[in-house]
Amino acid sequence: MTTELRRLRNYIDGEFRDAADGRTTEVVNPATGEAYATAPLSGQADVDAAMAAAAAAFPAWRDLVPAERQKALLKIADAFEERAEELIAVESENCGKPIGLTRSEEIPMMLDQIRFFAGAARMLEGRSAGEYMEGLTSIVRREPIGVCAQVAPWNYPMMMAVWKFAPALAAGNTVVLKPSDTTPASTVLMAEIIGSIVPKGVFNVVTGDRNTGRAMVEHPTPAMASITGSVRAGMQVAESASKDLKRVHLELGGKAPVVVFEDTDIAKAVAAIAEAGYFNAGQDCTAATRVLVHESIHDEFVTALAKTASDTKTGMPDDEDVLFGPLNNPNQLAQVEGFIDRLPAHAKVEAGGQRVGEKGYFYAATVVSGLKQDDEIIQQEVFGPVITVQSFTDEAQAIQYANDVEYALASSVWTKDHGRAMRLSKALDFGCVWINTHIPLVAEMPHGGFKKSGYGKDLSAYGFEDYTRVKHVMTSLEG
Repeated sequence: MTTELRRLRNYIDGEFRDAADGRTTEVVNPATGEAYATAPLSGQADVDAAMAAAAAAFPAWRDLVPAERQKALLKIADAFEERAEELIAVESENCGKPIGLTRSEEIPMMLDQIRFFAGAARMLEGRSAGEYMEGLTSIVRREPIGVCAQVAPWNYPMMMAVWKFAPALAAGNTVVLKPSDTTPASTVLMAEIIGSIVPKGVFNVVTGDRNTGRAMVEHPTPAMASITGSVRAGMQVAESASKDLKRVHLELGGKAPVVVFEDTDIAKAVAAIAEAGYFNAGQDCTAATRVLVHESIHDEFVTALAKTASDTKTGMPDDEDVLFGPLNNPNQLAQVEGFIDRLPAHAKVEAGGQRVGEKGYFYAATVVSGLKQDDEIIQQEVFGPVITVQSFTDEAQAIQYANDVEYALASSVWTKDHGRAMRLSKALDFGCVWINTHIPLVAEMPHGGFKKSGYGKDLSAYGFEDYTRVKHVMTSLEG
């Protein structure tokens, strides 16, 4: 007996639509490896329609007083809260995520972030007026940019959609959002909810593959392209957007160093680092994946971390004892397996290092030690439940190792020495430095990196300002 697949559809100009040419792709639940839905494989005609709808809706949405946009975002947050269990169920099937952790760790943050940007909508102002030339007054206006083409990733489909649309809509922009081709279901449900609150054309969802995303970025209508994804994808977006000088907002990969000094409480650090490294199967650009430990406590730390990894469970979404679910897709599973298969002879797998089960894309919590700074697994993002451990001799070497990668998104320092913590927070070349913790995010603080981790900020007033443009207005005082 064949189970009928759920039918997902694009959301364009206030209505659900199939792809113009009828093409679809299957959507697979990574916990089972089985298809559960189909989604439009959108082409140029679908992108054209979505961009036209967003462009038509922009003037009226831009001209609303901020209080009205705030009301809309608050209604969206309330509606998400009312339908939280439905969103959780869809996201769990979308990604294979543990249901309990999605409920406790993602939904509250999403609601808080939407409500933060609802408040930010009423803080959109320029600097005070002033006279900088005799007889003339200058004013700075903060204005929305226009239509925003946004591409969200598959690791946190719901939350990353929030990071995209909330600041954009709050600032007065309109949106065409594309979820990952492997995780469109929760974004389509979000479109249903948002579409019942905002005017038609303000928020549009187009599903599809990388060609769909390319068509969005290359389209002449958007004034801004925003992507959370791989370095390769970000570079392609930046190149495409440069052809007509679109603004670009890039949140890309990471390879977070976790610098552990000899005065650290090993048990507490191991517990926190393991959770920050394995949560969401390590599919997090800020994950605590690259641990640097002072040589005097290296062996003790590795033993403790390996024990914690061995005790860390992965499994089905309804299992309350699991910390993380499957990897997102077979290609990602193959990538993680490839890193372990290609380990140099001097590396040692202390725990894990293998697939779990034959159904779905599960991989064991893994610890690898004995690595050198130029090893592939140190330099490249694994994006899986794999933590590497290296030793260092002193503060200078710790800083050298930490900064010696192409990524620069997040990092952490573990020490009881306040002066050392302050020195490291200055020296570490990363967009975020946590001290004696790793991975907490709050809506009020910016999230974004340097180097090949991209540019632009998510969250915070800085992220909000990224979705605005600055205009100078000068007027004569003589009438």
